[in-house]
Amino acid sequence: MEADPRYQGPEDEMRKILAVLALCTFAQSALAAGPDCSAIERTSERLACYDAASPPKTKKPAAVEGDASRAAYQDPFIAEEARTAAKLKGICRGC
Repeated sequence: MEADPRYQGPEDEMRKILAVLALCTFAQSALAAGPDCSAIERTSERLACYDAASPPKTKKPAAVEGDASRAAYQDPFIAEEARTAAKLKGICRGC
């Protein structure tokens, strides 16, 4: 049985894998590169370029305070703080 002449050994496979990884790395950085807005001299055009390159994020709607579907917030520590204050009130300080 004769060996395949195209197969050069594990070194050849490693070179192919390394080449594919390098191409993927460089391709991603090339895709991530945006327009060169800093090269534009006019201020209004440069600002428009930056605005187009990174559009503003959409804002989340503000929560309505008087929303009937939500229960009113109750601080769980109010009752605990009242009990602690009552216990401390009976302690004689500086007797």
